[in-house]
Amino acid sequence: MELKLINAQGRESANVNASDIVFGREYNEALIHQIVIAYQANSRNSNRAQKDRAQVKHTTKKPWRQKGTGRARAGMSSSPLWRGGGRIFPSSPEENFRQKVNKKMFRAGICSILSQLAREGRLSVIEDMNIETPKTKMLADKFKAMKIESVLVITDTVDENLYLASRNLPHVAVIKPSDADPLSLIYFKKVLVTRAAVAKIEEFLS
Repeated sequence: MELKLINAQGRESANVNASDIVFGREYNEALIHQIVIAYQANSRNSNRAQKDRAQVKHTTKKPWRQKGTGRARAGMSSSPLWRGGGRIFPSSPEENFRQKVNKKMFRAGICSILSQLAREGRLSVIEDMNIETPKTKMLADKFKAMKIESVLVITDTVDENLYLASRNLPHVAVIKPSDADPLSLIYFKKVLVTRAAVAKIEEFLS
């Protein structure tokens, strides 16, 4: 599998040989959907809480007598059928949303995403992504010259200047190969991988 190597102006300059196992895998929509949903579920916080009928603050007095009123019988105002009553199956902070995904499935899904990005021309290789000073404008001008608006940069090591310059750009993220997640790979319109990071991705996913 050959990946496009682009220069500082965003033009294709050469090709880089890459592993077919990582960047030449067939598109598996069902697997990609599963790992994306699992990633979102595992990132979810259980911070919501609702009250059942024993926890709501209501009197236990019977609202009206059982018979003779013409209304439906009622035992207490904390009933889930009443406005302000307790919930039948309340949400709890201990609720667990986690979904288990095997390492083999996760790696296969990431490879499928990377392969599809390469086929669509959304994934490119760059020699390096370093800047001299941690200036956001300098990095923004660099991406502007490459005609890139939304980009995920994957580098072998995250340089401090690059991190500081990128954190204020809303559609730019800089990560290491081990931190690549399915949601970010799909979200950003362009994925830039340094040449050194390609080898690390192949080592991590092979």
